[in-house]
Amino acid sequence: MSADLSQIVKAYDVRGVVPDQWDETLAELFGAAFVQVTGAQAIVTGHDMRPSSPALARAFARGAVARGVDVTEIGLCSTDQLYYASGALGLAGAMFTASHNPAQYNGIKMCRAGAAPVGQDTGLAQIRELAEGWLESGAPQPAARPGTITGRDTLKDYAAHLRSLVDLTSIRPLKVVVDAGNGMGGHTVPTVFAGLPLTLVPMYFELDGTFPNHEANPLDPANLVDLQKRVREEGADLGIAFDGDADRCFVVDEHGDPVSPSAITALVAARELARNGGQGTIIHNLITSWSVPEVVKEQGGTPQRTRVGHSFIKAEMARTGAIFGGEHSAHYYFKDFWNADTGMLAALHVLAALGGQDGPLSALVAQYDRYAASGEINSTVADQKARLAAIRAAYATREDVTLDDLDGLTVAAADWWFNVRPSNTEPLLRLNAEARDEATMAKVRDEALAIIRG
Repeated sequence: MSADLSQIVKAYDVRGVVPDQWDETLAELFGAAFVQVTGAQAIVTGHDMRPSSPALARAFARGAVARGVDVTEIGLCSTDQLYYASGALGLAGAMFTASHNPAQYNGIKMCRAGAAPVGQDTGLAQIRELAEGWLESGAPQPAARPGTITGRDTLKDYAAHLRSLVDLTSIRPLKVVVDAGNGMGGHTVPTVFAGLPLTLVPMYFELDGTFPNHEANPLDPANLVDLQKRVREEGADLGIAFDGDADRCFVVDEHGDPVSPSAITALVAARELARNGGQGTIIHNLITSWSVPEVVKEQGGTPQRTRVGHSFIKAEMARTGAIFGGEHSAHYYFKDFWNADTGMLAALHVLAALGGQDGPLSALVAQYDRYAASGEINSTVADQKARLAAIRAAYATREDVTLDDLDGLTVAAADWWFNVRPSNTEPLLRLNAEARDEATMAKVRDEALAIIRG
């Protein structure tokens, strides 16, 4: 096929519309390029429930096998289950998923052995370059001795590993509603939750990559409505929503109110610090709440601020030896999970924390949710640099604020802060604001938006 790889090879993964932007032919070339760039002698692959996923994953495997590399296929899995396999088996891996994107999309998340990320700066650019060359000149010469393809079921081992990291044996009985969004949570949750003192109310557990009920993107409030309603109807203790590949989890309390991912980050950070004797580094990106570094310091830990994006979080986890990292997008990273992100392990921590005391979730998380936040607000702009310059000019002369450029532009004062970041793929600026009270947050948010959209 004729393909523009610049449109589908993103900063952290491959993602595009099938078959318009990529297909099995290109997947096979990606498989060959992946093993050449990583130098892997054996790899593991997995895929989600999208209609195009099995064939794309098998084509990728054919490309690797033709280069003399052995492939272990774990089949249907969540992205964090693929990371588990990469870590436990010591193999480079490829997960076929487009996460929360609509049904016509698919993609590849790649990692080296031990779930180490493959992004633009760590091999993805070279993979794209090789695939582009082979699209022009034809596939590379096959190895004299091809590799093999074998199947392996890792679901029970994955569940056992997660359960070994969180003690849930003595929690009080809880009623939990889980919305899998027809994604891979419907595959993993029954095995991970089996035998726990939980009454599970499943929603949309049928694996269906056409997403007949709602998009598997809990970051959009519209996709939480069904879960919120069911939690209230059932009188449940909490609700959990997973995205399409089940590597992110979102939590709602007993009232159906969303719990901020920053509050979940602070809660899990406190638990991980307690498990490590009150010592350790916790990574958080710069749009998480002020609550996170405050809680980390109160619990004896060291907070480390970083840019938004999993490659930056994982790099800082490795550099600092951090025990945990969290992002406001509901990605949660654990040292004991090869520094990879797993929404399921974060969900188990929430269940353990809630079940280990008698109060409701809303009261439990209140101590970790201390400020008023805007959430992420996207604005389409004609010139990202010009709008960022305008914001800088508006605040640069004020003595009561500081400016920093770690990721986009962050403007901070004693009682509030906001960050504006340009999208790498769209003509958007993303605003996040926080303050000590709702009125101040609204004022700061509206002032920033007026400049962005001016």
